[in-house]
Amino acid sequence: MGSFFKNYRSSLLLLASIIIGGAAGLLFGTKTSIVKPFGDLFLNLMFMIIIPLVFFSIASAIANMDGVKRFGKIIGSIFLVFVVTAIVAAVIGFAGTSVMNPLAHTDVSALKELMEKTDVSKPSEDVSFLAQLVNTFTVSDFSMLFSKSNMLQLIVFSVLFGFATVLAKEKGRPVAAFLSSGSTVMMKMVNVVMYYAPIGLGCYFASVIGELGPQILEGYVRAFILYLILALIYYFGFFTLYAFIAGGKLGVKVFWKHALAPSVTAIATCSSAASIPVNLTSVKKMGVPNDIAETIIPLGANTHKDGSVFGGVLKIVFLFTLFGKDMTNFTNILSILAVAFLVGAVMGAIPGGGMIGEMLILSVFGFPPEVLPIIAVISTIIDAPATLLNSTGNTVCAMLVTRLVEGKNWLKQAFNSSKNMAS
Repeated sequence: MGSFFKNYRSSLLLLASIIIGGAAGLLFGTKTSIVKPFGDLFLNLMFMIIIPLVFFSIASAIANMDGVKRFGKIIGSIFLVFVVTAIVAAVIGFAGTSVMNPLAHTDVSALKELMEKTDVSKPSEDVSFLAQLVNTFTVSDFSMLFSKSNMLQLIVFSVLFGFATVLAKEKGRPVAAFLSSGSTVMMKMVNVVMYYAPIGLGCYFASVIGELGPQILEGYVRAFILYLILALIYYFGFFTLYAFIAGGKLGVKVFWKHALAPSVTAIATCSSAASIPVNLTSVKKMGVPNDIAETIIPLGANTHKDGSVFGGVLKIVFLFTLFGKDMTNFTNILSILAVAFLVGAVMGAIPGGGMIGEMLILSVFGFPPEVLPIIAVISTIIDAPATLLNSTGNTVCAMLVTRLVEGKNWLKQAFNSSKNMAS
């Protein structure tokens, strides 16, 4: 029991602060605006560190990929598997929200004043598709990368910087070490700021509920129920399907035989990073070669999170509904799926992580930064099931990658080899 509270302490504190803030908002109404500055303080602290956090975490994840045998084929297979599974998760997530929109039949008229402060409902300038594409992924000046409004462009720069560091080989190693150190320092800085999170989020949530009323609370309950349903379908249904594709009936048997330890660890720690050692041990027991296991598991902890893709869809649909944006438009549907996919690639591998992905959502769709706490609450309530999908998903992906690299008989060969070694 003590271990449970130790692992979940931060999440429980955040949930408690949100509940207390919500109750205060319902009880005191607009009077809770007096504590809003305490919430703004938390937001500003996060906004101050978000840019270096994004750069170091993403550039470091790429720059510190181990150079292993068959590196090119392994990395190519990992990329393919990560992309395909994340797209599947995004499509399933969007289908789920289409059937059960968390804010359906909810009165969101109280947000009219907030909408007037932003241009999310205004038509964009008439620019060509190619020009819009250029503006989406790049900026015209390096200094513009330091704005939280250009999150996607910063991610592109960070990825390129990480790859350039890898290409520099020996001369790039000091830079890779610097990026790794910088990533660790920024994560520690986030941890320091998160000590204040229960107070900051509680105060901000109190002012939000005081302004918007109880309707949004019903939306959070429906969002949590929807997420649990999607998580169970994906965990039992699609993980089984992926294991079957990777190794047939034997693959399904082997996967579920060794999936319990990674699953329990993910739920107990709420951390993809903390689950890496257990995941490595389990995938090796599944017959995955060392070079594939030791590449995909650490890389996946930072760049492959199907549970976060589900969460990304949920957050985007939540905001689209709040701001009355059209979700039936084909272009918007593609945008939702694409951004949800990116959110799964940039979420930090830390308990309660998600600030980077949430800022990306606000930046791409033009929502005001002030609504960040509204979707941060979703991150808190779905943390445990999201980590389960994020972390355990990497183990079944390791089997899929081995299938691509080693061929269709890889599993039988692996177990035959282990039997020969034992005899």
